[in-house]
Amino acid sequence: MRRSVALLLCLCAASSAHADDLLERLAAQAPRLDRMVLTLALTARDCAARERAVGTRLAVVDYTRPSTEVRLWVFDIPRARLLHAEHVAHGRGSGGDVPQAFSNVEGSYQSSLGLFATAETYIGGNGYSLRMDGLEPGINDAARERLIVMHGADYVDPAQARRQGRLGRSWGCPAVRSAAARPVIDALKDGQLLFAYARDGAWLDGSRYLRCARR
Repeated sequence: MRRSVALLLCLCAASSAHADDLLERLAAQAPRLDRMVLTLALTARDCAARERAVGTRLAVVDYTRPSTEVRLWVFDIPRARLLHAEHVAHGRGSGGDVPQAFSNVEGSYQSSLGLFATAETYIGGNGYSLRMDGLEPGINDAARERLIVMHGADYVDPAQARRQGRLGRSWGCPAVRSAAARPVIDALKDGQLLFAYARDGAWLDGSRYLRCARR
């Protein structure tokens, strides 16, 4: 696992001065976000931009952090600004406080990793919600069929999480606080990107969006 991450960082090291400046500015605004995770998220975004329109916003989820802590950050890339820093739920099938298992399979109730493109909003059983399309075959490309969407949820309650030792869990969706749902979703809707990270060797070794330097 460490070898996979080290190799990816080596591949990312050949970045431009502009990219380095962007990384520094974003990292300064989100000091709790692991710099390596942010670097990989920006690498994935740059890689995706070679083949599609990527929008101006980027959300980063770090599932190596416990659910009792902030682990979702939303950035405005052209302005190098942090827009939101929020708690986010993971799927109940992924584990307790820190998720350990991830899936692309319907019925697993697990979260998925990798790069997603956001799509349309709608009003559903969980209120205002945001559909997402997984961009990585076999990793997250069943997201729409699985109804993996961003929505607000009462169980995303940081105070309750501190009392019970973990945040409430979803059926695989990156759910956020009810009060934060609309502003976060409005920042991310219609063709933005979301990057979900965990220390998963198979994904880190195989993701096409982390391998631009090898193409």
